[in-house]
Amino acid sequence: MNNVIAFFDMDYTLLDTSSGLLYMQYLRQTGQIGRRMLARVAWWTLLYKLTLIDLAHALPQLVAYTRNASASALLAQSRRWFADQVIEHLSPIGVAKIRDHQQQGHTVVLISASTQFAVQPVAEHLKVAFLCTQLAVEGDRVTGAIVSPPCYGEGKIHWARQWADRHAAPIELSYFYTDSLSDVPLLAIVGHPIAVNPDPRLKRLAAQRGWPIAQFY
Repeated sequence: MNNVIAFFDMDYTLLDTSSGLLYMQYLRQTGQIGRRMLARVAWWTLLYKLTLIDLAHALPQLVAYTRNASASALLAQSRRWFADQVIEHLSPIGVAKIRDHQQQGHTVVLISASTQFAVQPVAEHLKVAFLCTQLAVEGDRVTGAIVSPPCYGEGKIHWARQWADRHAAPIELSYFYTDSLSDVPLLAIVGHPIAVNPDPRLKRLAAQRGWPIAQFY
């Protein structure tokens, strides 16, 4: 069926880990951030997984290192990071599911709370479109601001609806694969919500609402 979108979350869905934590580990290994910042990100990653963090509040601190950086240089670094550390964390089952949707003529879109510098290399490798939290760029300079709303919680509905409307693809026909309880708002409005490797809370909610459960890793 044409005009059908299959949205896929990235962290703990297509990836078996957090891209944000992997990236900060990479920055630590290359001497770009200190041990204290890495520990803080690890803690925030745990809180995010448990949906116990206000991402809109935490994001400016998480991305402060990018302020005034060259966007093209950051993207080049992100592509090296993906090749060195991320590709091995892609779920073969998740990738196969993407190919299955593509064979059916569906448009596959990554939709992630991570920034473009984490998501774009993954999307390029998979040859799919992507929506994400966007760091504002002027010319080639990252300003330090975040394009509102962040692609998180209700914000994912904003970006998903905008994409669906632009491509004349009814959101009620869409698929959405995610592990995260924070994605319940978008799960609740698509026609085909799928909980992937859900934690006990999302697993319980999926059972209550009759949502399929998939294991990608």
